[in-house]
Amino acid sequence: MGLQENGIGNGSLGGKKYKRMDSYATEEDEDVPVSDSRLFQGNGDKKNSSSSGYVMACAVFASLNSVLLGYDVGVMSGAILFIQEDLKITEVQEEVFIGILSIISLFGSLAGGKTSDAIGRKWTMAFAALVFQSGAAVMALATSFTVLMIGRFLAGIGIGFGIMIAPVYIAEIAPSVARGSLTSFPEIFINLGILLGYVSNYVLSGLPSHINWRIMLAVGIFPSIFIGFALYFIPESPRWLVMKKRIDEARTVLLKTNENSNEVEDRLSEIQEAAGLLNSEKREEKAVWREMMKPTPGVRRMLITGCGIQIFQQITGIDATVYYSPTIFKGAGIKGNTQLLAATVAVGFTKTIFILIAIFLIDKVGRKPLLYISTIGMTACLLILGLTLSTFGDSKLGIILAILCVCGNVAFFSVGIGPICWVVSSEIFPLRLRAQASAIGSIGSRVSRGLIAMSFLTVTHEITVGGTFLVFAAISALSVAFVHKCVPETKGKSLEQIEMLFQNDRDWEEGEVELADMEHLMEKQ
Repeated sequence: MGLQENGIGNGSLGGKKYKRMDSYATEEDEDVPVSDSRLFQGNGDKKNSSSSGYVMACAVFASLNSVLLGYDVGVMSGAILFIQEDLKITEVQEEVFIGILSIISLFGSLAGGKTSDAIGRKWTMAFAALVFQSGAAVMALATSFTVLMIGRFLAGIGIGFGIMIAPVYIAEIAPSVARGSLTSFPEIFINLGILLGYVSNYVLSGLPSHINWRIMLAVGIFPSIFIGFALYFIPESPRWLVMKKRIDEARTVLLKTNENSNEVEDRLSEIQEAAGLLNSEKREEKAVWREMMKPTPGVRRMLITGCGIQIFQQITGIDATVYYSPTIFKGAGIKGNTQLLAATVAVGFTKTIFILIAIFLIDKVGRKPLLYISTIGMTACLLILGLTLSTFGDSKLGIILAILCVCGNVAFFSVGIGPICWVVSSEIFPLRLRAQASAIGSIGSRVSRGLIAMSFLTVTHEITVGGTFLVFAAISALSVAFVHKCVPETKGKSLEQIEMLFQNDRDWEEGEVELADMEHLMEKQ
């Protein structure tokens, strides 16, 4: 990660060398050599296959922390029914308990950038898992709402660290040809965690209410145990190692992720040059924050895109749909906890299947087309769900439509804005702003998520469940306009090219960078 004076092909653009606008690049592999692109094309070369498999394994292991967030979201939708019965908590306490996780997690995300720069990406993931384990154990043993909230606080901090560092680590270790697919892995694992949480609810719901929810929450400890084993397999980011002057270790990592030793030395030299410039010229952290508070037009557009897509991902009500799916289905006419939890399992399977579809499409179809499909589809499903709950409650038709609309909503979310939110956020910011900009995006995401979860039940009492989803449908319609106006297409572009998209109004709106435009911009600089 660092400065590049690379262009297309051999470090030039129309015969001219160029630098990024801030003299820092996001990754050393922003312009992947032709031979690197073969890593994920399966040409039959043994070393090629080994390298791509190793990168894939690193992405999988780095994404395990995301299972923790997904499991909490899924399991809490059912566990809260039994927590209410056992600990006699109020509806307001239920909202606070569920929603506060997202608010607290933003503190972990805010601290994650600085922590990962200090101790490394790998050990930040380990710290996240340890903190979450502690929180899950405290919640499982809680005998009062106060103790329950202490465990929730620890779990939130751990989740905040985990979901912040995973996309950053993957973006730094992955070749650009597969960056979109690999960076979407955390979202895939969130969905896997949600499915596991739903299944856990259904399987354990038959146990006594003073035991079942404790086991449900305790099961969440197991994914973090696997993360501990993963630390023996995944390497530290080579860019972080170079920044810490651990050159030999960085070379070892690059040898494992590239098939050509000569290319490894070239890329290592580039990282060293970049790290040297970064270390000699980097600004104080306060100066970086000051720049983002008073951004240039290009940085302002990056912040609008990165933070906006994070907020729209949440305020369209996906967490309300997942956390409170039993409440939604109860409003549609399904009776009995077991039947309610069985219906949520269908939601979990749908969400998981469509996130797997997204990983195959994101680098082929592109970010923006999938975002259009996602936001338009969600708007339609939310509108029909709102009308169904307002019109066909307590009827067989209402139950069928409600299940179809909820499953459709999570399907469209998972195939588009769910994973693409993290991909776009990891692509658009330059290195020197990445950690802090990601932190700002996390604030918008976490706060939106928490407010939706903490207010859902109260709002449904005021305007009914159906009316609440009609409001979500209106917000989702706004997200379609946001995608059209503010999100450029980044598929297949180097990170330098992506940055150029934000340098003038026409490129930002059209999502295209022409060579002549880039030359003109570089000449002006």
